[in-house]
Amino acid sequence: MSTVLVVNSSALGDASVSNRLIREAVDDLRLLAPELDVITRDVGANPVPHLTLDGATALRSEPANAAQAAARALSDELIGEVEAADTLVIGAPMYNFGIPSTLKAWFDHILRAGVTFRYTEAGPEGLLRGKRAIVVLTRGGLYSEGPAQAMDAQEPHLRTLLGFVGITDVTFVRAEKLAMGDEANAQAIEKAGATLGDVLKDQRARAA
Repeated sequence: MSTVLVVNSSALGDASVSNRLIREAVDDLRLLAPELDVITRDVGANPVPHLTLDGATALRSEPANAAQAAARALSDELIGEVEAADTLVIGAPMYNFGIPSTLKAWFDHILRAGVTFRYTEAGPEGLLRGKRAIVVLTRGGLYSEGPAQAMDAQEPHLRTLLGFVGITDVTFVRAEKLAMGDEANAQAIEKAGATLGDVLKDQRARAA
């Protein structure tokens, strides 16, 4: 592992559990690997624009005006960050059973036909192969099992989006029951933090 792209998407800033878990784990990893290059894109604090007519047009054809040129340039920049990284660490809190709209907007700029995926006779083919994604899911309730599992539109969506561009090596680290009392909250954060630290260290060892 030489370059990590961190994508945070929580609207809660310093109060965000996903932001905190990622920050602490990456800081610990940097102590072990000071040569590590970390790119950070916080779409919670600095949202990527949601697609407009000009934005969507710019991702499908050559820009025809200044607004389209700006949208194309932003997409190129975001894709360049993904291409530069061998490991993605994505913070994805659950908002109303899904992902934050700001994270969806980031993906809308990343998924680009002919650049990050292409259509073939056999179906779509991802072009960002050879990368690993580590996704930190934070949830107020329990959605990985039990009655609420059917309401989880977060994890399957992320797996689909990443897989569509060729990133199929995906590990999910879940911090659940965060809104189910102080004890459950503390236990979930401790467990997820330890798991995330272990996963990042494993990724460093795998890439060595």
